[in-house]
Amino acid sequence: MSKDTDVICGCKGVRTCLLCEKWKCDLSEAEAPPCQAATPYLYCAECGAAWQQVEDSHQTHPHHEGRQIAFPGICVREGFITEEQERRLIAEIDNTQWKDSQSGRKKQDFGPKVNFKKKRLRTADFSGLPAYSQPLYTRLIQEVGVLSGFCPVELCNLDYDSERGSAIDAHFDDFWVWGDRLVTINMISDTFLTFTNDKESDVEVLVPMPRHSLIVVHGAARAEWKHAVKREHINGRRISICLRELTPEFLPGGARHTEGQALLDIALSFRGLAVGTADLISETS
Repeated sequence: MSKDTDVICGCKGVRTCLLCEKWKCDLSEAEAPPCQAATPYLYCAECGAAWQQVEDSHQTHPHHEGRQIAFPGICVREGFITEEQERRLIAEIDNTQWKDSQSGRKKQDFGPKVNFKKKRLRTADFSGLPAYSQPLYTRLIQEVGVLSGFCPVELCNLDYDSERGSAIDAHFDDFWVWGDRLVTINMISDTFLTFTNDKESDVEVLVPMPRHSLIVVHGAARAEWKHAVKREHINGRRISICLRELTPEFLPGGARHTEGQALLDIALSFRGLAVGTADLISETS
């Protein structure tokens, strides 16, 4: 990418947004991401399964039609925050400077810097999770059964906007440091989390993420399916609060439990300021 595009967005390599795509017209076909049609399935939180989308059919529960597939590992809690709670959270979040990220997103990081290739963590700039997240953390572990024992060590705020063409490519969150449960609180607008599986390339599962909702991805959905947020599913502005826990390697009994406990002590002080992201663009939902 040219220096001009480095100024206007945070995209690198083959990733693009609406702000820089006019500079990326010379992408070769080899660089362009593969385009393959897939049959969409819509996840139903009431059923705990996904249903094939059939044109002109009623898809609200329990009036499903078409083929059904099991899709374990998703927990959705609609209305987890109120409109007033959202307003206060957005005010707190926007009071911190946003940094440009990949594919038209902006981000704020509260967590250790991670070198995934060398398996190293650096905490020099990590001062903890932000104070406004402490009441959320308390509610998560008290009210959501699947989050029993959940101890977040990283919080990432992401700002999506349709005017920037914001999106995130299909990916797995790292399995070395980030544990089984991925937590997202969705704000300002509705969207979908899209899951794909290389072994079932003709299927994609759309999990609705309504405004004010909490979504937990764990188990098979976390380990076997990549997740993405598509550009066409962003309408206006969307902000997500994403929280991650550590793997057993960093917990009591694990080979790096001392390091993990030090990270948790910092994280759960709830005195954090956002850290820089110049040397780390981490993928999340």
